[in-house]
Amino acid sequence: MENKLTARRVIATVALVALTLGAWAGWLGWDQERDVHPDGSTTGPYEAWQVIGLVLTLLVAVVLTAWRIHPAVPVVGVTAGLAGAAFHDWSDDATGLFMVGVVMVFVGSLAATSAVAAVVSALTSSRQRTPVPGLVWPPENRWPQQGS
Repeated sequence: MENKLTARRVIATVALVALTLGAWAGWLGWDQERDVHPDGSTTGPYEAWQVIGLVLTLLVAVVLTAWRIHPAVPVVGVTAGLAGAAFHDWSDDATGLFMVGVVMVFVGSLAATSAVAAVVSALTSSRQRTPVPGLVWPPENRWPQQGS
């Protein structure tokens, strides 16, 4: 039974990394140009609405996986996904300072996902943390047990 739970958590973590990479690509990956204002200042490349969209997308994923699977799954999955996406997206920076940003994304996402997962875990009991049907494979209790 413990091996099945561990396998589910690993699969869920890998799926969450993939979801995070896809969310980064969908919300932030397509906008790579800095905006130059009339006074010469620059902003970007991301607009506030893009970052807010990414955060809200990942917030839903963190809450669901912390509630239904295990609180550590979204912490590891989202943190690894965001750090990997930031590294890939920013690694063409000629100054080499992109690693400072990647570390900041790593630390910030680790802190944020840990806090959200801890709150979700505190608000739910362990018996409510059951897999969502269809999201975990193979589904439990698919066939009646013999002798029950």
